[in-house]
Amino acid sequence: MKNLAIAGGTPLRTAPFTLRRTMGAEEKQAVNDVMDSDQLSSFFGSPGDQWLGGPKVKEFERKWADKYGFKHAISVNSWTTGLMTAVGAMGIGPGDEVIVSPYTMSASATAILFYGGIPVFADVDPDTYNLTAETIAARITPRTKAIMLVHIFGQACDMDPIMALARQHNLKVIEDGAQSPGVLYKGKPVGAIGDVGGFSLNYHKHIHTGEGGMLVTNDDDVALRCQLIRNHAENLVEAHGVQDLTNMIGSNYRLTELQAAIGIVQLDRLDGYLAQRRKLARHLEQALAGIEGIQTARVADGAEHAYYVYPIKYDAGVTGIPRALFVRAVNAELPTPGHPEQVGLSPAYVRPLYLAQLYQKKIAIGGKGFPWTVNPDVTYDYSKGSCPVVEKLHEEQMLLTMLVREPLTEADIDDFAAAIRKVLRHKDELPDELPAA
Repeated sequence: MKNLAIAGGTPLRTAPFTLRRTMGAEEKQAVNDVMDSDQLSSFFGSPGDQWLGGPKVKEFERKWADKYGFKHAISVNSWTTGLMTAVGAMGIGPGDEVIVSPYTMSASATAILFYGGIPVFADVDPDTYNLTAETIAARITPRTKAIMLVHIFGQACDMDPIMALARQHNLKVIEDGAQSPGVLYKGKPVGAIGDVGGFSLNYHKHIHTGEGGMLVTNDDDVALRCQLIRNHAENLVEAHGVQDLTNMIGSNYRLTELQAAIGIVQLDRLDGYLAQRRKLARHLEQALAGIEGIQTARVADGAEHAYYVYPIKYDAGVTGIPRALFVRAVNAELPTPGHPEQVGLSPAYVRPLYLAQLYQKKIAIGGKGFPWTVNPDVTYDYSKGSCPVVEKLHEEQMLLTMLVREPLTEADIDDFAAAIRKVLRHKDELPDELPAA
């Protein structure tokens, strides 16, 4: 009789992993209150108090800023537009280079292209998966104007050496904290350790407003420029005495009163969610301790982790099981997922961004090669091999699970870890080739 489910044995667990339930009675009441007010949005794209939005937007921003000690919080209708706003506020223009990770959602880099900037991809640390001062330094040129840091999977970058490097070269620092709300680095909240940063509020993040984002900064001028770009800057620069018109063409990146009302409630839940994820992460690390070929999340000294997803580094050379087969075998021991949050293991993360056609063909704004044509004497290398650590993670090593989350329990984590141990214990039963899906 076979033991492994993939070989015809009995799965370790059949009961589905409980899904998150993110909206409750308080959110419903908050939405109804806004509906009763008949003010679903209170922004005006012209001078006056309402260019900063209505009462719920202002309350949400103030509550976020006060909770973490930021001087300014500026809500936006998505974190993609938040990144675009941040890049614009930093004065990035055609031909300016911005160093960014290739191991992130595409918007981290396309926000740079939006203003004619040129993404320059740097490799990541093999254990934290973040950019480091060393990998950034290797990409700095006389055209470099900013660094876009991504606190990937929820772990803070090692900010002190990066900020020292940025000051040395007079570079702006943008923090993409999409996956890391509430995370501290050496006691300081990420997001505004650099010049500007922020967080995602779309539906599968720790807390959400359906879609949305929150910019943060401790710089008055940067905050003003973000507020202007968010809401039709071209109509407001004179009223605010803005002399530097760089990137002062605004748009409508405004959050609604409905979303802000939900966000006010959701923010109160964040600490509890982070505490539960960290508790489960510690439990998983203990449950997988000592397994050769399985490296659990490494959290750098002074950094915190929000565990948006939980990363595991896998070594098939040690386990003797190809990664794709290992993932399939572990998942066969667990219930069939009905939602991505119920999947046990997923191989890899995003493909390194520079391998996308956008960068391979250097066609972004229009069809004639802008913005790369702004620097005609520079060859931007987006070839395979450019960031070997990222490529090895993507092709061979990275595993991710979304099971380190509320409302799951340590018992759920025990089942997940047991599935991993079961596959490794009975690996002689695995097929020589990956079975058809």
